[in-house]
Parts: sequence; C-alpha cells; structure tokens
Amino acid sequence: MIRVVIAEDQAMVLGALAALLEIEGDIEVEGRAHDGSAALELCTRLRPDVLLTDIEMPQMTGLELAAAVRKATLPTRVIILTTFARGGYLRRALDAGASGYLLKDSPAEQLANAVRRVHAGGRVVDPELAAEAWSEPDPLTDRERQVLRMAGEGQTSADIAMKLNLSDGTVRNYLSEAISKLGAGNRVEAARIARDKGWL
Repeated sequence: MIRVVIAEDQAMVLGALAALLEIEGDIEVEGRAHDGSAALELCTRLRPDVLLTDIEMPQMTGLELAAAVRKATLPTRVIILTTFARGGYLRRALDAGASGYLLKDSPAEQLANAVRRVHAGGRVVDPELAAEAWSEPDPLTDRERQVLRMAGEGQTSADIAMKLNLSDGTVRNYLSEAISKLGAGNRVEAARIARDKGWL
C-alpha cells in the first residue's frame, strides 16, 4: 500500500482528493490536514510515502512544507497540486524538494498515476510548464522575495523592518533591488509582476 497524507485548506477539495485516491486498491489516505503546520506534524508522526499538498495554505505554504519535509529528512516524497500554472512556482517547488507538480485541472486519473510514479522514485511534471520554468530564471533572492511579498500585502517598510529584525534602510534597499530587477515603477507593481511570474 502507498500511504498518503493530503494537505489542502478547502474542505470540499480535500474530501474530493481523498475520495479519488481511496478508490484505488493500492493507495491509502492516512491523514488529512487543512494547513501546512498540521500537515508537517502528520508527516512527522505518520511518515507517509507521499504528501500531496496545495501551495496556498494557512500557517505554512506548500513550498515551505516541501522544504520542511526535506529538512527533517523524512522518507516522504512531495507532490504539489495547484491551480498555479506558472513556471516560477514549479521551479521553486522543485528547488524545495518536490518530486511532482500537478495542476488541479489535470484529468482525475492522472492523480493516482502520479502518486505511483513519485512513490517509485520518479518525477511528475507538466512538460510545457517545465520548459517555461527554465526559460526565465527568478532574479529575486529569498530575502528580496520575503520583503516584496510583505510590501505587496500592504505592510510599510517600518512594519517589515520590525517583523524581520532589520533596519528601515535595509528593507528599503531590498525593495529597491527587487523593483530594479523586475523593471517595475514601484513596490506594488514589482509585487504584481513577481506574483504573475510565480516568484512570490
């Protein structure tokens, strides 16, 4: 049996994914989580073969979750299941240690096959998305991305500085670098460009 944990913050989607997998004779859904932190706790405790996770979730994103699973050296292989058909997200998912990246509008039968392939040590990635992921590299550093994300949420430089234990000037420098790299006119436009590319 392939033991699976699913992390998805939308209850109906979570139930549908579990139901799809549970009709397969060789797959067992051992746990369900509505946020990234709960999913990490389940993976640590149950040590499933495969974690199927969304990207956008409370507490911890799917990308952060994939990185945390890898850092904890768990035997669990990660598949990202998302609506984001953006090369930047795929690249970040693979960098975080994910073995698969599926879109939620893929045919249902692909899901179980992807779980089997990843469990067997393979990778499952949409080929068109893979080509796009390497056609335009992400220019942002992790810190620039973090600061730009917070700025894009409407936080001031002073708020960001306080939360990240940085000086106002350092935050402004990170924002200025990000704006310049993205060819944007201001922080709001920079955040929008980065989000559209899948870099935030």
